Amino acid sequence: MKKQIFLLFVIALILVPSVAQKKSTAPALPPEAEEGYIFTPVVDLKTTSVKDQSATGTCWCFATTSFIESELLRMGKGEFDLSEMYVVRENYIDRLKDNYLRRGKGNTGPGSLAHDWMRVFSEYGIVPDEVYSGLNYNSPTHNHSELQQFISAVAAVPVQQRNESEQYHKIVDAVLDTYLGKVPESFIYKGVTYTPKLFAASLGINPDDYIEITSFTHFPFYTQGILEVPDNWSMARFYNVPLNELIEIMDYSFSQGYTVNWDGDVSEGEFSHIKGFAVISSTPSGSGPQTERARLEKDATGQTGTVTKVLKPGPEINVTQEIRQAGYENFTTTDDHLMHLTGIAKDQNGTRYYKTKNSWGTDRSLFEGYLNMSESYVRAKTLFIMVHKNAVPPAIKTKLGI
Repeated sequence: MKKQIFLLFVIALILVPSVAQKKSTAPALPPEAEEGYIFTPVVDLKTTSVKDQSATGTCWCFATTSFIESELLRMGKGEFDLSEMYVVRENYIDRLKDNYLRRGKGNTGPGSLAHDWMRVFSEYGIVPDEVYSGLNYNSPTHNHSELQQFISAVAAVPVQQRNESEQYHKIVDAVLDTYLGKVPESFIYKGVTYTPKLFAASLGINPDDYIEITSFTHFPFYTQGILEVPDNWSMARFYNVPLNELIEIMDYSFSQGYTVNWDGDVSEGEFSHIKGFAVISSTPSGSGPQTERARLEKDATGQTGTVTKVLKPGPEINVTQEIRQAGYENFTTTDDHLMHLTGIAKDQNGTRYYKTKNSWGTDRSLFEGYLNMSESYVRAKTLFIMVHKNAVPPAIKTKLGI
């Protein structure tokens, strides 16, 4: 027995250093696991689930729908999943008419802006997504590549004929019905029968309560002017304020419980949906969103993008009104994408960010469909915001005459 105990003791002496040696020589964690952005929420307002616009150019509709869904939560109306494609369909009809009156010089592409959502809501109403999903072409996700080709082809015919014939309107309806589905004249939702207009009225949303605000110097502050971007095909006018006041409006909005609908540029090298942040650093990484977008398109066909090295937060450019204006006028700041801002966060250095709900799904992002845009990025790359009138500080409302 003593010999056995001694033998076990010797074996233990041999094994313990061996185990310790294995621990000490284990490979170190890669830098990516030790670095990165750590975001702490400051304001985090209620939102509905992240959706995926997939292979469509309808971010304007997804962002504004999400914005209105958050408004309904704020108003105590409950959680709704509204139909983006109902709005997209009616908007196609409106812009085809606009293109005809412009003698074929209009914008018949898929893009629009937040005010177009409000116009459709006012004129045509809205329906729940379960009533009108817009997926009438045997696909689990939205893909408008073929639909858009038919829209572009059909749009040219009445211009050439100088007449919007009855047959033309039937063909437009047939194309939209084929891809998106027929619009219901009435429907039952939670036991109540509605038309789209009645359902919209039941929500209590007043489009006149919402305004779009920008910050540029090529038209006077505290007036309204037109943003010269292709998706502003309806020639809407935007309130104009100095850059610091634009940020003040956003911050005041969050402090009062209102989210913000955002339109801006995502063509900077440090905008990354996959990594979950957007910054304007003084030493840019050079990995650009065009690559990011290409990854997203590949994802729609079944290929998955990969996350490259995660950077640590660092110093950013001090964005002035002049820098912002120069970006607009040299076309480095363009009208790329609408998203929904739902809160404020800080990184481990104390830098402020705006929590941003994107419409590119949840599986291609470190933050389940959200990203955080730094204040510097927002100062430089915002085209405009849409907010409730009561989300504007009283002193600025007075200056704007609201």
